[in-house]
Amino acid sequence: MSERAQLRLLDLRACGFAAKEVNNLVPRATVDVDAALESVKPLIVDVASRGVDAVVEVTLQRDGVDPRPLLVSVEELAAAVEALDPELRVAIETAIERVRAVSIANLPDDTSVQLAEGAKVLQRWAPVDSVGLYVPGGKAVYPSSVVMNVVPAQAAGVPRLALASPAQKDFAGRPHPTVLATAALLGVTEVYSMGGPAAIAAFAHGLPQVGLEPVRLVTGPGNIYVTAAKRALRGRIAIDSEAGTTEILVLADASANARLIAYDLVSQAEHDEAAASVLVTDSPELAHAVINALPDIVEATEHRERVIAALSGQQSAVVLVSSLDEAISFANEYATEHLEIHTADNSGVVDRITNAGAIFVGEFSPVSLGDYMAGSSHVLPTGGSAKFGSGLGVHTFLRAQQIIEYTSAGLEPLAEQIDHFAQAEGLPAHGKAVTARFEA
Repeated sequence: MSERAQLRLLDLRACGFAAKEVNNLVPRATVDVDAALESVKPLIVDVASRGVDAVVEVTLQRDGVDPRPLLVSVEELAAAVEALDPELRVAIETAIERVRAVSIANLPDDTSVQLAEGAKVLQRWAPVDSVGLYVPGGKAVYPSSVVMNVVPAQAAGVPRLALASPAQKDFAGRPHPTVLATAALLGVTEVYSMGGPAAIAAFAHGLPQVGLEPVRLVTGPGNIYVTAAKRALRGRIAIDSEAGTTEILVLADASANARLIAYDLVSQAEHDEAAASVLVTDSPELAHAVINALPDIVEATEHRERVIAALSGQQSAVVLVSSLDEAISFANEYATEHLEIHTADNSGVVDRITNAGAIFVGEFSPVSLGDYMAGSSHVLPTGGSAKFGSGLGVHTFLRAQQIIEYTSAGLEPLAEQIDHFAQAEGLPAHGKAVTARFEA
């Protein structure tokens, strides 16, 4: 691809690979959250101490814009809806409808187990009582993030939603109007003009000067400093995840359309210079066809320099393996945020995938569909965390609570056994608390 974008070809057919080598062969871009953590700690303390003054001060210093008043008025929200492009409004409302349908369908059921006469354990799902939703505002505008965070929280029944998005110079210190309009369409009226780690700190500690009460949970993506603030405040608040830079892995064989794959690799590369775009295939013809298709697509895209940086980085590659089995093993160990499957037997491959944030099956299910309109979440585990984590959804906003209801008839047969347990653990008062109920 000449000097325009060097997407490397990593040929593993001769040497193969061990699972433990995968993330060294195609390493994610280096992100040092610990270093960022040290830089945000003083700001978190300052926001906890000085509130609004600290938020305004850091916004003026770092962004050169005054975010006051921090609380966006209902009149501003209404005006944003009024000014919203009608075609974009239809698209946003369609996305809302689809994400809501999927979220409601994914609500877990309460359970009740009758273990014996008078012995019952119930489990119910209860929403957290307040959520702070963060919508970034850096290299792009993210009304889609408003939808992806707000809709499942509403489906879960969260009674209070507060939203924060950075003040924008181009809009006189207010969040982007499309973000405001999307919030308004969803009925969110507690919206704040603030961004970065200061916004996360404000969610955690509250801003009494503007009526912002602390929240229980903070969700939403952000840059490394937002991630660091979420890590620093975890425990005081719950968080959804430590979201990293976006990534796509396309798993394909000789039957795939090279040009469509090239478009999909570019679509994720335009997010960020550190974005990862990876193709793994057992077809040398497809590998070279994708590499050859990229230059024209990259040259024509608006964010050309950003895309070139991402495709040329260590985190992006075309990986050539000996078989489809090896490609599947590579994908499972890489555990990508977005996995696209373009093979002659898509359903057979899907059944063998164990680790991925979201799986997009076939050439008419591109990641871009999931970013906006599929109905699925686009807030997904990154950096290999799909091995143990899941994307944001209605479950993120719920807590499982167990309700234990025993009668005398249910407890009495267990009293002696509980006492044996308690004595074995050196906690005799535990046993006595049960046996005392059946003493004359």
